[in-house]
Amino acid sequence: MSKARRFPAIVVLLLGSSLLLPVPAHAVELTGAWANQADLCKLVFTKKGNGVVFAELSDLYGSGFIIEGNRIRGKAAKCTITKKKQDGDILELTASCATSIMNQNVDFSLKVIDDNNLARRFPTIEGMEIKYTRCAL
Repeated sequence: MSKARRFPAIVVLLLGSSLLLPVPAHAVELTGAWANQADLCKLVFTKKGNGVVFAELSDLYGSGFIIEGNRIRGKAAKCTITKKKQDGDILELTASCATSIMNQNVDFSLKVIDDNNLARRFPTIEGMEIKYTRCAL
């Protein structure tokens, strides 16, 4: 076979074999402030210095949480993610959480809708979920 005919054959072979290679799973990036309604972000959160905190009367307008690395902050609790498992678009988290009156381990099940939207699922209550949107502050 001439060199001119071998080159296209090699390119086709390489491209074809690359389709058979496993594709790495896309790790979900959760860092940010998440509110249950996008239009309420500025009522639930406010900027303070270089960070984001809950607005003073945030619980009157909606709910949300802030994720920074392996830490989750809610209005009444602070958690540290101790275990994370992703299976497709479902992310299972276990976190050690503390409130002003108690400590406990909490399991979270999140369904990733896209990079800026997710839903917290409640596996023990069929069909129950709360959607959250990442706030751009």
